[in-house]
Amino acid sequence: LRAAAYFSSLAGVRHVILVLSGKGGVGKSTITAELALALRHAGKKVGILDVDLCGPSIPRMLSATRRDVHQCDSGWVPVYADAEKSLALMSVGFLLDDPDEAVVWRGPKKTAMIGQFVSDVAWGELDVLLVDTPPGTSDEHLAILENLKKLKVADGAVLVTTPQAVSTGDVRREATFCKKTGLRILGIVENMSGFVCPHCSECSNIFSKGGGEELAKLTGCPFLGCVPLDPQLSASLEQGKDFLKSFPDSATFSAISGITKTLLNSLQTKE
Repeated sequence: LRAAAYFSSLAGVRHVILVLSGKGGVGKSTITAELALALRHAGKKVGILDVDLCGPSIPRMLSATRRDVHQCDSGWVPVYADAEKSLALMSVGFLLDDPDEAVVWRGPKKTAMIGQFVSDVAWGELDVLLVDTPPGTSDEHLAILENLKKLKVADGAVLVTTPQAVSTGDVRREATFCKKTGLRILGIVENMSGFVCPHCSECSNIFSKGGGEELAKLTGCPFLGCVPLDPQLSASLEQGKDFLKSFPDSATFSAISGITKTLLNSLQTKE
């Protein structure tokens, strides 16, 4: 029965991509949300599985807070962020009675919750399922990989870093984790790569620049591109708005679109 549940939950999902980083605060959820929106704008049906159990930010970023998760014969029905049902979400944030409630769980309970997320969500037909993960290389990461491998190995991972050496050092350990677990690295994204002035649109390298590209060279991984610190992007995420729809002429839009196109080409090459 459990094997049948795994089959039914992910049978219609063409690609599974994990968004990883060995360090917190680099913007994994931001990159996950914007990749999902960019893929949706490219005509793809997308899902986000938020396994950052202690900090579930995806519902707020996509204006889907205080939504109820319902049951069907196949399991939990994901929450849809759009009327067309082209962007499906599942997060522990939907299961909490109080959004300010702390998730104080030990490892085994986290592992069990991730197992349920993989086996019991009725995703239906999806082109891409993005998995937003917490920082680190331990329980949650191992749990999601072990559960995915019961049906299919994930297509790969996108690693997110910021330019500083203190960040790229942690993300380099994440690359080692991927190699040890046999998870293909689809590429590295350098987030917060410069600051875009909201007045003149000039980009200043507050956190330095080039660390992500250098990390890609050191690890032999593809470099997907840079995403700057953009106040318009931050405001859109805070308000749960679609940045890509609101600011199509921005440099940040071009950066995210370019990363998404490269990622899609990588997935098509794998097929």
